[in-house]
Amino acid sequence: MSVSERTAPEISGVRGILAPVARLDRWLALVFIVLVVTSAVRYLERHGLGADGVLVLIGAALLTAAYSLRPLLPTRSWWPTAWVVTVTVLWALLTLAAPSFAWCAVPLGFAVLQVLPFRGAVTVVVLMTALVTAAELRIADGVDPTVIAGPIGIALVTVLVYRALQRESAARQALLDELTDAQHELLQAQHRAGALAERQRLSREIHDSVGQRLASITLLLAATEQDWDRRPDLARDHVGVAAATARDGLAEVRRVVHGLPPVELADDPSGEALPSALQRLVDETAGADGAGVDGTGPGSGPEVSLYVHGEPVPLAADVAGALLRSARGALANAVEHSGAGRVAVTLTFLSDEVRLDVRDDGRGFDVTTVGDTTGTAASDTSRPGRTGRGRGLQGIADRAAGLGGRASVESAPGDGTTVSVELPLETE
Repeated sequence: MSVSERTAPEISGVRGILAPVARLDRWLALVFIVLVVTSAVRYLERHGLGADGVLVLIGAALLTAAYSLRPLLPTRSWWPTAWVVTVTVLWALLTLAAPSFAWCAVPLGFAVLQVLPFRGAVTVVVLMTALVTAAELRIADGVDPTVIAGPIGIALVTVLVYRALQRESAARQALLDELTDAQHELLQAQHRAGALAERQRLSREIHDSVGQRLASITLLLAATEQDWDRRPDLARDHVGVAAATARDGLAEVRRVVHGLPPVELADDPSGEALPSALQRLVDETAGADGAGVDGTGPGSGPEVSLYVHGEPVPLAADVAGALLRSARGALANAVEHSGAGRVAVTLTFLSDEVRLDVRDDGRGFDVTTVGDTTGTAASDTSRPGRTGRGRGLQGIADRAAGLGGRASVESAPGDGTTVSVELPLETE
């Protein structure tokens, strides 16, 4: 246990049963002083101010001063023992001289229980009890059993009660320590989960936004290399489109890092921003793929179409952004892997949800061999037997689940593939 984790009494060397009871100090001091003064006055009334009386008064003053100095002593591990020895010896001498001072054993015993550990405190209390009994027997007429049994019984009950209190306090402290440790571990787990979730978010957003733009740039530059000598004008057009795509990709990186939706969806009061963004995506996909997937020239990619059903409504930025990025990822998979001749992107506005479907007529694949039908398959799964090299479909599924929706993949060998995303219709 580090120093910062210790309680204040442990740092000052106090380890007694009653150490945590801060207010007890003042009451014990008050009761102790009252009993000392009362005992001294009683002694003077009975014996007068002789030589013995002066010594009793001096002893009472020293005892009071020693008791009162306890809160002011240096915080060293040895001082509780030194203090207990000093006040106990002074009290014992006064009690032997004037048995009335035996009453001071009550607050003094509590003070001992406050500063010493259990075994040491019991030892001191036993010695004090024996001395009180001896002092009372010295002035009693004959042997009085109550004088013996009374102090012993009171001391025994007091020690046992506070021993039980100490154990209960220790058990409660242990529970508090366990709770604190559990809270600390929970915070660490939440931090790790948050960091993992953020990494996963960046991974899927980069894959479905920046990654697809980089793929388009790669295709455009490959086409440029093919056309550089034969069709320089077309090659320059490819370079211009690639440069524009790179600028858009750079802006998208900044928005992804800050968790912002795509710039084209920032303001959508009419509900037309998402359909318009999807149309631009379809046009870009068709245009980029028209350069040729393998860089051999135009016309090698599938025909891509967009269909919108229902009345468009303004969507929450995160919902619209998720749909656009999911469409971009699904389109990239279809163009790159399916070998399709046609790809249809359908956006459907229902009463309680919005649905996106990306359907291709390509070669398809057996979903059961590469993943389930809930969108947890890897991105490169449109070719039979491939286990995937990206996070496309997994990212789409994670993104939908994070917004309270669902994603699914339907496919069969030779029957094309449909990627569907359904999100609750949360409007802005």
